[in-house]
Formats: sequence, structure tokens, C-alpha cells
Amino acid sequence: MRSHSYYSVRCGVLHEPASQSGPDPASGYKTRLGVRLFLFYCLVYAGFVVINLVEPRVMEKTILWGLNLAVVYGMGLIIFAIVLAILYDMACRRQEHALAHKPKSGGRP
Repeated sequence: MRSHSYYSVRCGVLHEPASQSGPDPASGYKTRLGVRLFLFYCLVYAGFVVINLVEPRVMEKTILWGLNLAVVYGMGLIIFAIVLAILYDMACRRQEHALAHKPKSGGRP
């Protein structure tokens, strides 16, 4: 029988201890941005739900490439969520970079 460590290394499942990290100075920014993007997505999704509740026959209309509104809107929601996630990541990385390169204040030179 092979040892666990051999199996882990051989199969590419090398687990190392988690790296230690300190407080995140950008956490407030990340939280505010995340909540805003989430609420924006909720508004777009609410439009999908309202159309289905108020006028469900509208979803049957063919809109694009022979696909109906339900399919186009649904796929659009998925793509929109991915785009928002990418934008969130880019904004958070930019903020982290800006804070990491910000001169420290309050100390002597």
C-alpha cells in the first residue's frame, strides 16, 4: 500500500499550510462595491421576474437568432453576472494595489 504523502504528491494534490494574512485595508471598499453590484444585478433580475409575473407571453416572443426572450434574457443574466464578477475583481485589485503603494502616514521619515 502506498503512503498518503506519495499519493498526494503523485496526483498533484500537494496541500500546504494556508498562508497567513493580516487585515485587509480594502475590505470596506470591497464590501461597498460588492453590495452595490449585487443590488444592481438584483434590479436586472427583478425585471426578468416581473416580466414573467405580469406578462408571461412576452417571454415567448422570438427576439434574436430564433431564440425567445426567456432564453435570451436568461443567458444575458448569466453573462451579465460573469461580467460583473470580472469588473468587481478588477476594481478590487486596483484598490488593493493603490493601498499597497500608498505612502504610510503618521510616522517619522
